[in-house]
Amino acid sequence: MARRERPLSPHLQVYRLPRTAILSITHRMTGVALSGGILILTFWLTSATYSAECFAWAQDIMGSWIGQIVLWGVLFSLYYHLGNGIRHMIWDTGAGFDLPTVHRSDYLVIAFSIIATAATLGCVYFVIGG
Repeated sequence: MARRERPLSPHLQVYRLPRTAILSITHRMTGVALSGGILILTFWLTSATYSAECFAWAQDIMGSWIGQIVLWGVLFSLYYHLGNGIRHMIWDTGAGFDLPTVHRSDYLVIAFSIIATAATLGCVYFVIGG
């Protein structure tokens, strides 16, 4: 008897995740990024308690191009996690589960994250001139 090849179950290379699932995964990833952001904040604050030279070194790291990109990412993570967390709290009340509302809230969370991040960065760079 010939052996029949059975199809494999769908996996991420075949199956396209819904946008809501991608946003849920991103919500968890931004939570992890915020944990890293707390470590960065702790590093910056403790460097200020040691000495002026140590704080200047930390400021140089934070002011470098890679430090700025990391801080922008943490800022975006903060706003994204906030917006998606509010959406999840609304869902906890039982509201907003119909598909059109879910899709609107997907776009609303993304737009809020981008606009709030850009506005914050614009204010910061306008005020400090950096």
